[in-house]
Amino acid sequence: MAVKTYSPVTPSRRFITGDAFEEVTRRQSEKSLTKGLKKKGGRNSLGRMTVRRRGGGHKRRYRAIEFKRNKFGVPAKVATIEYDPSRSARIALLHYADGEKRYIIAPLGLQVDDVLNSGPDAPIKVGNAMPLERIPLGTSIHNIEMQPGKGGQLVRSAGAVAQLVDREGKYARIQMPSGEVRLLPVQCMATIGQVGNVDHANLSIGKAGRNRWKGHRPKVRGVAMNPHDHPHGGGEGKSAGGRHPVTPWGVPTKGYKTRDPKKRSGRYIVSRRK
Repeated sequence: MAVKTYSPVTPSRRFITGDAFEEVTRRQSEKSLTKGLKKKGGRNSLGRMTVRRRGGGHKRRYRAIEFKRNKFGVPAKVATIEYDPSRSARIALLHYADGEKRYIIAPLGLQVDDVLNSGPDAPIKVGNAMPLERIPLGTSIHNIEMQPGKGGQLVRSAGAVAQLVDREGKYARIQMPSGEVRLLPVQCMATIGQVGNVDHANLSIGKAGRNRWKGHRPKVRGVAMNPHDHPHGGGEGKSAGGRHPVTPWGVPTKGYKTRDPKKRSGRYIVSRRK
């Protein structure tokens, strides 16, 4: 992928960079694999706001991605590489030999007309998926399951890559992109290679309006509010808050651990990223 720059015909245009979409081979998505995406605006099923600063955003359709890769022994041909508005990575449309079509996350180096396989007997090739127990140590992987059969949950964003470090009995040791090392069952599926669209991290938003297209609303500092609205608010002139940083509800925001120590997945973390 190449990063596209613009002539500075407006002040915001001077700093904007965008995708060149050189690897995208089709603009229209597969109709049978897309559906309407309802906006939530940060609200839960009761209509109460649980995530702040979300709303608006461009209208888009959701592409159903196959994260499980559970069609063992059925070869699939890569038909197209497409853009997905719901994720930073590109997606690839697979045409299976039995006639079924599915989307997967497109790894780096995947080309149209490549043939992919999944299952324990699949060859070691970029885009193929297999259990961790069949992948050679040191291999770069992505789209990794946390529980066998649940579907890939880890390492799915653009440019992300993990490494299979070791295997000990029933568990494999995985080094995550953050540097964290964790254990996963060897029956979990993973895909060979690195997620594509690696230049996504080099894009510059350039203007506030582009964030609004994504559904991100502005963030107001607590010290700019009134005491009624935030613990940092009020004071004569510009005040510094007068206390350690907290949320509007008084919960510390810097250095305060919020992860549940009894969380089930935490026991499998060998080395934390910090």
